[in-house]
Amino acid sequence: MLCFRKYLNIVQNLLNPVFMKKFTLFSCILIISLTTKSQFVARADIKEKINGLCDQKNVYALLPILKGQEEASCSESDSTIEQKLNNDVTFLKDKPDYEDKGMVSIIINCNNEVLKFETDNKTKSSELDEQILSVFKTFTKWKSGKLNGKKVDSIKLISFTISKSKIKLK
Repeated sequence: MLCFRKYLNIVQNLLNPVFMKKFTLFSCILIISLTTKSQFVARADIKEKINGLCDQKNVYALLPILKGQEEASCSESDSTIEQKLNNDVTFLKDKPDYEDKGMVSIIINCNNEVLKFETDNKTKSSELDEQILSVFKTFTKWKSGKLNGKKVDSIKLISFTISKSKIKLK
């Protein structure tokens, strides 16, 4: 009987709103304190050997919202890339109501060299995917990503949507 009362007391405490608020606050403080002493770094899982990588085992997917991480960037602006996509992708010219989305991944090494362009999330059309990749391949000047101020191999993911036959980068 004594065991049952202790168990019942524990359950009542867990269901108590004041306890839940304290537990939630404690959890938030714990998570914040753990993240300030460590850095979240995402490594890409590269299965095949890619010639030109500075470190085959450390290709990063950098998140610019995190301290010490600077995403790789193209020398051209997003609006310039969008303009070229909308001018050069002929697949959309005779499809005024076409809707779709996709993602392109670009691997840039620590020496500012683009090593690979690939469609990660494919659109509904392989022809469209190829035309979009062809446009991205014309942008050859990229700046390497940085981790804690050091240039590193990184993967840049660029998502896009197509609405009313217009490509928009996200």
